[in-house]
Amino acid sequence: MLHIEQFRYHSDNLGYLVFGERSAIAVDGGAVADILKFLQARRLELLHVTNTHDHYDHTMGNDDLLKRTQATYLAPAELAKKGKVILEGEKIVIVPTPGHTGDSVCFHVGNTLISGDTLFNGTIGNCFTGDLRSFYRSVRKLMTLPDDTVIFAGHDYVRDSAAFAKRLEPGNRDLDAFLSSYDRGCVYSTLAEERKVNPYLRFNDRRIIAILEKRGLPAGTEYERWESLMGIE
Repeated sequence: MLHIEQFRYHSDNLGYLVFGERSAIAVDGGAVADILKFLQARRLELLHVTNTHDHYDHTMGNDDLLKRTQATYLAPAELAKKGKVILEGEKIVIVPTPGHTGDSVCFHVGNTLISGDTLFNGTIGNCFTGDLRSFYRSVRKLMTLPDDTVIFAGHDYVRDSAAFAKRLEPGNRDLDAFLSSYDRGCVYSTLAEERKVNPYLRFNDRRIIAILEKRGLPAGTEYERWESLMGIE
């Protein structure tokens, strides 16, 4: 059975170790000192270093981890082609999610998704590629996962994302419960929670549709609603 440990670095970046009994893989390993300390305490060998995408705030720990261990680097684009990585006989499914960047991927481990900057807890990432349709398809793909899927994101934007959602939909009481369960020490949500509070996963929710229509924004089709939501500031 594989496990996941979350590491915070800088003000809001979140990185991860996926590990078993003997070995581990670092994903967005910017918290180098804490990761090395964890590996030593658990007597784990770091086999691979990889990332959810190729932005510096996610890759900044790569060189240091590679120099201080015997790990090898796995590029997100290469992992996307392979579709999986094996750790101690267990499969980690690689889910290509272009949109935030062209090489964005998520790591599906058991019932947990390391989602990088594609899906945050309460919001989604910026579409830096400019390809809104690809980003839409990526989000739709993640929405097919089970409700109990745990979302481990690339940043802790919980308070800001909840504040935006509250401005958009002041009557959403689920946002209060979402914020009350927030723990800075381990930031996560379930997909079931996201379906209640994350506007960017709720483009088919009648309450979101009503908000878009009231604002005079296109809302006739699912994709129009997605585009309209992406344009709201």
